[in-house]
Amino acid sequence: MELLKVEALCKVYGKGENEVRAVDGVSFSVPKGQMVAIIGASGSGKSTLLHLLGAVDQPTSGKVWLDGQDVFQHNKKELAIFRRRQVGLIYQFYNLNPVLTAEENIVLPVLMDGRKPDKAQLEKILDMLELKERRNHLPSQLSGGQQQRAAIGRAIFTAPQIVLADEPTGNLDSKNSAEIMELFRQTNRELKQTILMVTHDESLAEQCDRIIVLHDGKIISDETKGASKGAGGNAL
Repeated sequence: MELLKVEALCKVYGKGENEVRAVDGVSFSVPKGQMVAIIGASGSGKSTLLHLLGAVDQPTSGKVWLDGQDVFQHNKKELAIFRRRQVGLIYQFYNLNPVLTAEENIVLPVLMDGRKPDKAQLEKILDMLELKERRNHLPSQLSGGQQQRAAIGRAIFTAPQIVLADEPTGNLDSKNSAEIMELFRQTNRELKQTILMVTHDESLAEQCDRIIVLHDGKIISDETKGASKGAGGNAL
């Protein structure tokens, strides 16, 4: 079942001689439950693409559909609600609120949405994240790996349609990177999360179901495990 569909997506900065096509006519689709790595050299457009998919940035042209919804047909207020409810965003530098505990950071999106956190779900996620003993600690009292776990918890607690992770292990050592990757596989398997992850680490990318390679804002390779090159919905 197709969850995400991207059609001729472009993001252009500047004009004339200064024009930069950060994302240049990208088209692909992602079925529900797939775990996708997006790789490429610095400046290839990986993070820009992820921000467009999460409606953090507006495209110059093109379309993004999530579960049949034309994302950029929403107005500004509707987009804010869309991001809060439908998309889980994870960044390299965690972006935790420094004055809130790990638990408070995890439940924050639900509280901002005017809803009451599901206590049973919170306990399940804290257990999965191995943060039960650190739930009342501030980010400054957590290790880098623990902070990233809290950031992942915040992203998945709302049960979003899709999780978008931008270099989620880029600020971690190899041991913590491996643990975070295992956590992604666990959430993908147990919570049926669809995950798109930008990474420079090809060894982590190889653990995903599919690898999309970007170069100069274009898809140059799209491979799904067990399928021939170009499979997986690349429409270029």
